[in-house]
Amino acid sequence: MLEDKNQQKTSLAELGEFGLINHITQYFKINKASTIRGVGDDAAVLDASEKQTLVTTDLLVEGVHFDLSYMPLKHLGYKSIMVNLSDVYAMGGEAEQVTVSIAVSNRFPLEAIEELYAGIQLACDTYNVDLIGGDTTSSTKGILISVTAIGKVDKGEAVYRNTAKETDLIVVSGDLGAAYLGLQVLEREKQVFKVDPNNQPDLDNYTYLIERQLKPEARKDVVGLLKDLEVKPTSMIDISDGLSSELFHICTQSKVGCKIYEDKLPLDPQVISTCEEFELDSTMVALSGGEDYELLFTVPIADFDKIKGNPNFSIIGHVTAENQGLQLITRAGQEIELKAQGWNALNKE
Repeated sequence: MLEDKNQQKTSLAELGEFGLINHITQYFKINKASTIRGVGDDAAVLDASEKQTLVTTDLLVEGVHFDLSYMPLKHLGYKSIMVNLSDVYAMGGEAEQVTVSIAVSNRFPLEAIEELYAGIQLACDTYNVDLIGGDTTSSTKGILISVTAIGKVDKGEAVYRNTAKETDLIVVSGDLGAAYLGLQVLEREKQVFKVDPNNQPDLDNYTYLIERQLKPEARKDVVGLLKDLEVKPTSMIDISDGLSSELFHICTQSKVGCKIYEDKLPLDPQVISTCEEFELDSTMVALSGGEDYELLFTVPIADFDKIKGNPNFSIIGHVTAENQGLQLITRAGQEIELKAQGWNALNKE
């Protein structure tokens, strides 16, 4: 996007920290009954209620988790909220509040921060959560965003990773691999742009993939869908690092194994066609892509009839004994040992 050289830019130093906080939070409204006091005091005040509290935090760092050459700041704000809400929904809970802390370098004017917070506000409004606090500080380079989400769940209703049982069905919501491929398309266009800045990318064939990367949606609906079906998951996790990595988390913590069937992995047609174009294996993309923010969960085999045929869910395998390990059953019927090859933020490569 070309920058308007004449556009007014306001230095963050002009406002100062408190002025910035007041400026960017002035349009956030409090909607939750459990929020007694939000932004503007030493600490937020929340009503403890009869329910149990869920707390989750994520840190997003420029150059590690996002690239601003193709990630608009408004989308970044929205996504930073989504990755946290997704963890609350993965516990079977309802998200109610968020805190947002940012560190920004002086290369960002106020208008850039306004864009970031416009995305945060859109996410809060869409998912009915209150912004109740946070912090702002300076960064020597780039931008860093830390979000904490707070949710509630009825006592005894939280869903953990360590409670899957042998013979349980393994289920995923939505489809897999699109966010990773969206990233590949954006990276390719970035390289083309470096060579020829006048080249305008044609992204019509990749709209779904790019949306899944730049503007993911947390699966708030799944908790309600499962309640309506009268299905209580035995374990659940959100797919942030890739299906295989998340399966490892559940199987390791539950001390079980699993069998996943290649032909049962849900793939959008755009994923299949783009994998062919990029000469990538669609199964590997689905297993290791990450950032889908779908929910992976296990349910008792007795619930098969309730889940099968539901357009929101795909049964992709079943839980086995721990000594059977984690296996992928290929379309040809071969058993291949699953590897946790999902995204690792600590990799040096």
